[in-house]
Amino acid sequence: MTSSGLRRDELAAFLRSRRARLRPAEVGLPDGVRRRTPGLRRQEVAQLAGMSIDYYIRLEQGRGPHPSRQVLAALARALLLTRDERAYLFRIAGESPPPSAGPSREVTPGLRHLLDAMTETPAYLVDAAYDILAWNRLAAWFVGDLSAVPADERNMIRWMFRQPVPEAHWNDPETLRFVRTSIADLRAAYGRWPEDPAIAALVTELLGVSPRFAELWAEHDVAERRPVVKRVAHPELGPLEFECRVLHVPETDQRLIVYVPEPGSATQAAFHRLAERVRS
Repeated sequence: MTSSGLRRDELAAFLRSRRARLRPAEVGLPDGVRRRTPGLRRQEVAQLAGMSIDYYIRLEQGRGPHPSRQVLAALARALLLTRDERAYLFRIAGESPPPSAGPSREVTPGLRHLLDAMTETPAYLVDAAYDILAWNRLAAWFVGDLSAVPADERNMIRWMFRQPVPEAHWNDPETLRFVRTSIADLRAAYGRWPEDPAIAALVTELLGVSPRFAELWAEHDVAERRPVVKRVAHPELGPLEFECRVLHVPETDQRLIVYVPEPGSATQAAFHRLAERVRS
């Protein structure tokens, strides 16, 4: 390691390993017929990153100058590095990783399949600003038919403070606990993503229209969401009790919220009946 924090040998090995795992088609290059080793050629990586082949070869051989942040960013793009890999590349080059652009709203196919596979468990996916991004069929019985709601209006925090409810609603200890934990989690996201326009706009809006939100926001509680037990008097299913389990998706800063009943409970039986009704 140099005095600048650059770990040349590790950087060289990492670049070689990432180059070897890529197929030309993944970066828009023809496969060719004379590839004796897997992965991209060095000149191809250099071309994709916009640098000289000699400079890139020296990086892979653990020599040459300290790569600039611009060079590292170009290499990360050329090698299709994930967010974690990009951060690692910067660190072994003696640089602090660049901040991520912001929380993701993309619903990956894996999460969509997972939601659909949970046929007897209500579940839905929210982003860091608590916009509901996806849901399964049972969740619609709790959050409504969101397919008929514009995407920019599917926000749980906004519903909490802008929908008209009886004053007694705010006197319920469980309701207040759920609201407080949601606000504390939103503030944690606000701290992680201070430049995110969606979170900033939501906070600004609610500070202006909801004195109750402003009061809770001023308490400065900060905590990522934890599981809580919820008791719900559902208009069709009757009294329900389940653990509201929050599964954090680190790579996107999303949360998968799942209503988990106790095995053998009346709530599990109610969810089963609901699933049969939905399937029929």
